[in-house]
Amino acid sequence: MSGAEFSYKLRVYIEDTDAGGIVYYVNYLKFMERARTEMMRALGFGKDYIFNHDLMFVVRDVAVQYRLPAQLDDELEATATIRELRGATMRLHQTVKRDGRPLAEGEVTIACVDRAGVKPRRLPREMLERLRTAQAAGTEGEP
Repeated sequence: MSGAEFSYKLRVYIEDTDAGGIVYYVNYLKFMERARTEMMRALGFGKDYIFNHDLMFVVRDVAVQYRLPAQLDDELEATATIRELRGATMRLHQTVKRDGRPLAEGEVTIACVDRAGVKPRRLPREMLERLRTAQAAGTEGEP
């Protein structure tokens, strides 16, 4: 089941661009990570919760398609939509848009691991329940 879209607005700074004046391709992944992080924060799972529960999240898999370039000072929207939740992983569809047009989009699978051994662990029950609610209903947010 696909969830509703979480949205995070951002602006392109000179540090995000390459010598040609367009956003360097790797930075789209950074924009997507910010949207995921802000989605988790909006759901009540900021850094304090994650550290206090000895969790870390790592990217297990990512596939991105680049459609159009973003440029310096563009106002962008990075989105995250939960596609699938499993015991220790979540798969999200993510986009980076300008004026509603996708510039880059992809699928990202995030794995939950314990901080000490960096081994897979199940998502905490409370987190899984809120993520399922967000998957069904969606969340809204801004920086």
